[in-house]
Amino acid sequence: MYRLTPVLFLMLVVACNTPTEPSVRNNEAASKAVVVADTTPKVTGIGGIFFFCDNPKQTREWYAKNLGMQMNDWGSSSFESRDMSNPEVINSLQWTPFKSGNLYFAPSEKAFMINYRVQNIETLIDRLLQNGVTIVDSLEHYEYGKFIHVMDPEGNKIELWEPS
Repeated sequence: MYRLTPVLFLMLVVACNTPTEPSVRNNEAASKAVVVADTTPKVTGIGGIFFFCDNPKQTREWYAKNLGMQMNDWGSSSFESRDMSNPEVINSLQWTPFKSGNLYFAPSEKAFMINYRVQNIETLIDRLLQNGVTIVDSLEHYEYGKFIHVMDPEGNKIELWEPS
């Protein structure tokens, strides 16, 4: 079965709505159909929801038993979705309980942390620094993406992640 991707759809629309003669028009119309990628430094989605609990093992087991959430090797549940602007891309949201007081949330004293999926993280960091945002650590690179942590005005630690 064939899948109609947005680019293929756009090419079909251009081909169907363009006169067939002369052929120069077809080439001109097709060249105008080039899609330019948005590289604006910004949040593009939620990458994870992390929260404190007294007993992470028991919490994971409860959610698995009662709500059918399957846990992965990292002790989190992964929710997958399609990128609406590029349906070939599968996004993942990680749901993870942490032991209350885990230092990964520090310096925040809140019981949760949200991971935001972003694009163009280096430029976003420059903007955050210019705006006086507290940067908690330095940009870290992993095979699955780049990460940095910042603080919002309410003392919430936020994890920013640009997938590979």
